[in-house]
Parts: sequence; structure tokens; C-alpha cells
Amino acid sequence: MRNFSSNFLNKTIYLLLLIGSLQTVFSQENNSIHWLSFEQAVELQAQEGNSKKIFIDVYTDWCGWCKKMDKNTFQNPEVAAYMKEHFYMVKLDGEGKEPIVFKAQTFSFVPSGRNGYHELAANLLQGQLSYPTVVYLDENMNMLSPVPGYLTPEPFLKIATYFGDDIYKTTTWEDYSK
Repeated sequence: MRNFSSNFLNKTIYLLLLIGSLQTVFSQENNSIHWLSFEQAVELQAQEGNSKKIFIDVYTDWCGWCKKMDKNTFQNPEVAAYMKEHFYMVKLDGEGKEPIVFKAQTFSFVPSGRNGYHELAANLLQGQLSYPTVVYLDENMNMLSPVPGYLTPEPFLKIATYFGDDIYKTTTWEDYSK
């Protein structure tokens, strides 16, 4: 009987731990950002009648600060929830090789130096190829602003809210950031 109780207890504990682990995984998935390609975001915006702005994370595979921002900022539950509600989220490789058509213009990879760059990334970053840089576009695909550099969740959310809640339309960044 004692062996049965011990075995039952062990299985019960294992089952509870498994359920807890699954809940953690599912809650993280619900709080994670669903990244889109640039083309997917443009298509969704057109299908849904310009209901959201577009956020673009311009990164490279070799960028350590890009990886840190992915882990520390974009996986923050508060950041993920806000961004999912207000933006179509795009990952754009600043050195991507595939052509992208945007506003009837084809942007391509340009071999240069060791790695080269993607013309759309250069255009969005206004020629300042610095990684990570995030870019905000309004509902009509007009540039609001590129924001270069690594950001932790708190300053990131302050900037995202400025654009996501349309505060930029009535208040300067200087006044808002005070």
C-alpha cells in the first residue's frame, strides 16, 4: 500500500508540474509578438482598412544588441501586449537578400563591403545603417520616425505609446517626454 501511495504521489506531482509548465508556455505564446514580413504587414493593413500602424525592427543576424532587444524588450509581456494591439510587427533584415516592392518601387540587396545592405532598410533608416533601429509608419505607410539603438522596455513603451496612441499628432516629443 505504501508503494502505491508513493507512486501515486509522484505521478500527481509530475502531472501538476507538467500542467504548470504548459500553462507557462501558452501564456508566453499569448504574450509574445507575432512577427510578420514587410509584405505580410502591408497586405494585412490593406485588407483591414489601415486599422493599425506598422512597426519595423531593422536588425542583422550578427547584431548582439538586436538579440538583446529581442530577448529583453520584445518578450516583455507589457511591451508585447501593447504592440500587438496597436501595430503590425515587422522584422526586416538590414542585410536581407530578397527584393521587396513598396509603393511601386522595388528595393533590393546592394553588395557593399563585407555584408552589403538592403535598399529598403537604408531608405527607412534614412541612410544611417545602425542596428538595432526601429521604425514607425502610420496607417497610410508614411514614415513617423526611425529610432536607433537598444531600448529597455520602459523607454521603448514610452516611444511606442507616443506613436501608437497618436500623441505625436498634438504634442511634440520634447513636451511629451518631460
